Amino acid sequence: MALAAKRYFCLKGAEQMNYQNEWLLLEAEDEIDEVEHRPPTEEFLFYQAVTNGDVEAVRKNCEQKRFLDGKGVGVLSRNPVTNLKYHFVITTAMVTRMCKQKGMELEQAFRMSDFYIRKLDDIHSVEGLRSLHDAMVLDYTEKMRRLCRNDTNSRHINICKEYIYSHVKERITVEDLAEVLGVSASYLSRLFKKETGDSVSIYIRRQKIEMAKHLLQYSEFSMIEIANRLSFSSQSHFIQQFREIVGMTPKKYRDLNHAIQWDIEMGEAGNGAEGK
Repeated sequence: MALAAKRYFCLKGAEQMNYQNEWLLLEAEDEIDEVEHRPPTEEFLFYQAVTNGDVEAVRKNCEQKRFLDGKGVGVLSRNPVTNLKYHFVITTAMVTRMCKQKGMELEQAFRMSDFYIRKLDDIHSVEGLRSLHDAMVLDYTEKMRRLCRNDTNSRHINICKEYIYSHVKERITVEDLAEVLGVSASYLSRLFKKETGDSVSIYIRRQKIEMAKHLLQYSEFSMIEIANRLSFSSQSHFIQQFREIVGMTPKKYRDLNHAIQWDIEMGEAGNGAEGK
């Protein structure tokens, strides 16, 4: 190996050792124990809302200015604006990859990421970053909503699906949906079965179980809390319905999937948010 190359690797090794020593000293200090990161549940569920096209949930998160809540998310820079920029890039990268995995066209997902991250160059205020963040996540969410719903059904059925999606935590009946549409329950039942292949009740049940899977995987809610949250008549009824649709009990599903990290193919698509 040439002398210059040896010197280079020696310098890089020393630099790496200095960083490691600095971290070990920091980790040993008492102050670091006081910095706690929030559990990943909220973050997971937010990304799920974006990829599922849940505009209502994402808009509510934006209205609450959750992006500006720095408690438990870590300090990446002592400068508040730079700190938010770093968090913005992380959020954009995660949203991009998760939307791509849920069906968004790869090039569209990464071009959107490039566009919004480049916008950071022109923003120098906390409020400006919040506005950009909200625009970015709502843009992805709206596109995923259209992708997930891909209006292949009649107007009545698409409205039904939107209503069910927005009220999945509530108890929904075919009579409720018929009232929203101004049609008879019997007519709606026939139309829904004809266009989707499922009865209204089965479709609602599947949507509730899909939400339950997310809660089992990404939250610490108990079985009874999930059953109540999704308006099942009882915990036993929830377990029975879950087993019928998923093929295993909620407990078994949680044991197999709880806190699994995002399945992100980090090696794909060298452009976009990759390596930014």
